[in-house]
Amino acid sequence: PRLLSQFFFADERVTRVVAEINGLDAELDPQQYLVLLNQLHLSQAHLLAVLERIMEECIPTQRHSRDYLVKFPEELLVDNLGNHMLFAAECLLAGTFLEMEESDGAQLRPQARNLLCSLELVRTVLREQSLTQPNSYPEPVRAVLIQFDRLFAEFELSYVSSLVAVKSPDEIYRQQEIIVLFCETVERALHLGYLTQEMIDGYEPLLMFTIPRLAIISGLLIYPEGPLSLERSPEEMSRVFSPFYNLLKKIRDLLRVLSAEELCLLERSLCTAE
Repeated sequence: PRLLSQFFFADERVTRVVAEINGLDAELDPQQYLVLLNQLHLSQAHLLAVLERIMEECIPTQRHSRDYLVKFPEELLVDNLGNHMLFAAECLLAGTFLEMEESDGAQLRPQARNLLCSLELVRTVLREQSLTQPNSYPEPVRAVLIQFDRLFAEFELSYVSSLVAVKSPDEIYRQQEIIVLFCETVERALHLGYLTQEMIDGYEPLLMFTIPRLAIISGLLIYPEGPLSLERSPEEMSRVFSPFYNLLKKIRDLLRVLSAEELCLLERSLCTAE
């Protein structure tokens, strides 16, 4: 049950698979080579997972900030992102620039080298610790973990930023404004009886259409200074709504001529129409 013991055996598996790959002629047995590569991928993923748990236990308050993850496109935020970063670093160090320009890869190579050297140091230190005092984390162990955690985060941010356009602080703020608008819309709809708590708790599929429709009305009439404010230019709005700037203006003008009773009738109809 001890994490350092788990790390020892996870590290042993990685070492064993690497040795098998190095002793294999890939041209003579390509099928076995692919099998071993998959085993390496899985064993490295397990090793990183155990290392993550060790850092959470050993240096929970000294972890490098991962706030930058909110800048990443959602499709990148997967469970195996860390393993992909490790594979990317190995490729960069070997001179293989996957998915990026050679100039960008050359700039990232020093970071990749530092990360992989730090990982090797962590593996060495934790193996020794697991064989001597598997129940404690002395200061030298904590120091190498803190360094590795920092280098990993810095490489992750630099690598992803070189591949995709990460969100700017303004875009993140606009996204948060939309979240607030949707929350206030749901609260208002519950108060007016358009929705029920049972519908929300039961993940009623109709809500996928109802809440965005009501949010547009709320954003244009009830909270006009929020993310749907048409006093802003399209460039200042979230990319979710900016393509529909002119259409939103027309909708707002139509909504303004409705009486309170007509607006209520419209909102109720939006909760039922498909």
